[in-house]
Amino acid sequence: MKKFRFYINFNKEEKWLNEMGKLGWELSDKNINYEFSKTSPQNTVIKIDYRNFKSDNYFQDYILMFKDFGWGHIAGKKNSGKQYFKKIDDKAGADIFSDVNSKAERYKKLSNMWLTLAMCYVPIFISLITTKVINVAAFLNPKLFYYTSGLWEKTGEHFWKAFLFETPFVIMRGFFWLFFPLIIILYSLFALKAQKYYKKTNIRN
Repeated sequence: MKKFRFYINFNKEEKWLNEMGKLGWELSDKNINYEFSKTSPQNTVIKIDYRNFKSDNYFQDYILMFKDFGWGHIAGKKNSGKQYFKKIDDKAGADIFSDVNSKAERYKKLSNMWLTLAMCYVPIFISLITTKVINVAAFLNPKLFYYTSGLWEKTGEHFWKAFLFETPFVIMRGFFWLFFPLIIILYSLFALKAQKYYKKTNIRN
């Protein structure tokens, strides 16, 4: 079974995954979607870390280290960021983190990731404006989105035929132009949200 959900709060994500385990669905992989395998209902304990690795060797050493402490790696790749662990030894601790600072650090890394993504789109957006691929004035005067010569001087049936024919292209053009500022704003909000959780978690220290 596959499910799509989006989380910034690690605690809420862990709670949901553990609830899925109680319903008999165990997390088996995570890409865009969460992938679950059907199993018997169980009280699973899943915890999430956030790390990327420069090499496969570092990644494998990281997985083995957690296994030695009673936590099995069930999802996550070398460069996926989120790493999912399941408690496999009853003698293991209640959490994969030994202190609050380490737990909070996940949010700092997540915030930096979202902010980096947002900043990657800024020079692209600026270059599209400076090369006039994106016409900023069109957002103030939507008529500029229409390229049909003499469209606004046409009347009656001639106007409506030309107008309705070009409108789908105008919508696509407008969506493309809006994509970049919207994605920059959205990723920046995600970064701020993660930073908020980082500060909130650190306060508990």
